[in-house]
Amino acid sequence: VQLQASGGGSVHPGGSLRLSCVARGSVDHVLVMGWWRQPPGTQRELIAAISDIDNIGYADSVKGRFTISRGNAKNTINLQMNNLEPGDTAVYYCYTDVRQGGQQQRYWGPGTQVTVGP
Repeated sequence: VQLQASGGGSVHPGGSLRLSCVARGSVDHVLVMGWWRQPPGTQRELIAAISDIDNIGYADSVKGRFTISRGNAKNTINLQMNNLEPGDTAVYYCYTDVRQGGQQQRYWGPGTQVTVGP
């Protein structure tokens, strides 16, 4: 399974960005897709995820500002990020948990940089 993310970039505080991620490859079932982020000098944190039955969860730090949704294409998700703050500056990683051959595995995308600043 390969994950391809797009949509990162630089924006002023209060601005918006939209990240997209597509999972390609042969899997039995996609259980969860979502986003982690890693700000400079800190650990990676889970910020948003959507399950195969459309259960959605957000980190407190992004609730009310970020929205995760499914894209039109199969195994595609989007992350709409509004009212961005300097603290949102991080490398954002798309991930997916899948079931393959009776086992659950996690895959990561390569990361996309989001920078919020003046």
